[in-house]
Amino acid sequence: MGLTNNDIFKKLRVAHKLRDDDIVKICALVDFKVSKSELGAFFRNENHPKYMECGDQILRNFLNGLIIHLRGPMPEKKDNSKTTANKK
Repeated sequence: MGLTNNDIFKKLRVAHKLRDDDIVKICALVDFKVSKSELGAFFRNENHPKYMECGDQILRNFLNGLIIHLRGPMPEKKDNSKTTANKK
């Protein structure tokens, strides 16, 4: 069987040495709210009664927040259409 979203989330958490507080802050960077108890449910064993499957939306928001956390916010694009039109 392949990796689940929960497995990917766990591996990223360990690789980047993130705690629950860090993950909550990273998700907040993309205006996505997640609680520590929800995170605990994602990181539990699959056989645990309070285990919760990590959905695509949660993982996607975490990954987008992690990009901002590691690289910083994306710089705003300059509108070059006006400057090139004036030069002609």
